Amino acid sequence: MFTKIQMTNFKSWKESGQVRLAPLTAFFGANSSGKSSLLQMLLLIKQTTESPDRNIVLKTDGYVDLGTPSEMTHAETDFMRFALAWDFPPPSSDGTSLSEIRITVPNSNQAITLTGMEFETNLRIDATKTHVESIRYHSPQDNFQVELKRADNNQYAIRLQVNGVEPQRPQGRPRVNMKPQKSYGFSDEALRFYSDTQYLADVVLSFEQQFQRVHYLGPLRDYPKRIYKYNSERPTNVGLRGEDAINALIATKHDRQRAYPQTGKQPSVEERVAQWLVTLGLAHSFKTVPLADGRSEYEVRIRRHPESPEVVMTDLGIGLSQVLPVLVLCYYVPEGSTLILEHPELHLHPSIQAGLADVLIDVIQRRKVQIILESHSEHLLRRLQRRIAEDALTRDQTALYFCHLEGGVSQLTTLELDEGGNILNYPRDFFGNMTEDMFVMAQAGIRKRHTPR
Repeated sequence: MFTKIQMTNFKSWKESGQVRLAPLTAFFGANSSGKSSLLQMLLLIKQTTESPDRNIVLKTDGYVDLGTPSEMTHAETDFMRFALAWDFPPPSSDGTSLSEIRITVPNSNQAITLTGMEFETNLRIDATKTHVESIRYHSPQDNFQVELKRADNNQYAIRLQVNGVEPQRPQGRPRVNMKPQKSYGFSDEALRFYSDTQYLADVVLSFEQQFQRVHYLGPLRDYPKRIYKYNSERPTNVGLRGEDAINALIATKHDRQRAYPQTGKQPSVEERVAQWLVTLGLAHSFKTVPLADGRSEYEVRIRRHPESPEVVMTDLGIGLSQVLPVLVLCYYVPEGSTLILEHPELHLHPSIQAGLADVLIDVIQRRKVQIILESHSEHLLRRLQRRIAEDALTRDQTALYFCHLEGGVSQLTTLELDEGGNILNYPRDFFGNMTEDMFVMAQAGIRKRHTPR
């Protein structure tokens, strides 16, 4: 799970400061206040980790298109900094994900075990190219640090310390230029600079694996179809626009995937999605069915009310098809994933926006999935506040923020909540000036009643 992020000179953010990330993190604020940029930092790094080009510093298109590096920097600056921290996930059943890194302290029989990591990269941008100034991984609680830094002669040097001790260098090995790979990795020369430091490759691997666990759903979702063709391949997620949501749902039926990892009788993913659609008031029943036995074409059949006939999604309002990818993604991704959601409440009735908060709470608590979102929904926020007051959600499980602009620079306010779920520092015009609208409306009504006709 990501535990904090920080960025300097990225888009409208001159300096974000350290932003704590919780199991459920939500950014609120007006349009163009910088909310999306906080999510885009993670997406920028994710698409960079997935690029096959080891020499690219930042891949600026993919999940998000950010233009040229000089267009990403704040104002006229040529320096940019990203920092983040994460905790390693629990051991995976297939053993493919690192849950810890064990390091022997140089010149001793002692060892330290890393279960979390902090990372930062400093970048310099000119008109045509992005240069890495430094890459640093460290674990303050475990007294571990490795840094690759560029000198004035454009040569790179690596420095590693474990418990305050620097490992030995192999005898007779010449110093070489240790150019970084991408904006976060070490070259083979850098990895071989010290003796017995194979674990440095695992440090970078843990970084890449953390971003493999990130799944993103954008704000604009595909329109529903009458017929879906299932190609027997299991999608990685539901797609940037939710275009793979139905195929993902069908895949869970073939794999008999359950909604929760706990033992005992658990609903299937499709059953849990259907239950939420009923709870949210969007359907009485929901199922995916093949057009005929052995066919790869499927229909999504929905009964809106007990007395109504079954129909397909194209015969209903837009709300169900827009929330469905959110529900499927929440129960489809593996435990320990991080979901980035832009406006999950889009096109939903206010009561359903509030109910969506309960979906998110269920997912972070029972599936151990982290959710980071941006939203304009007051109803979603109010439901989160209510659940905190009811002790169904703790304040530690949430991190809620308000973004706003001051002089063209994005600023972040941490929303402080008491035990009753009340916001103690409610920002001015948080969701527009509803109080003023009601006051002016009342005054207009009084004038009308006292004005002769």
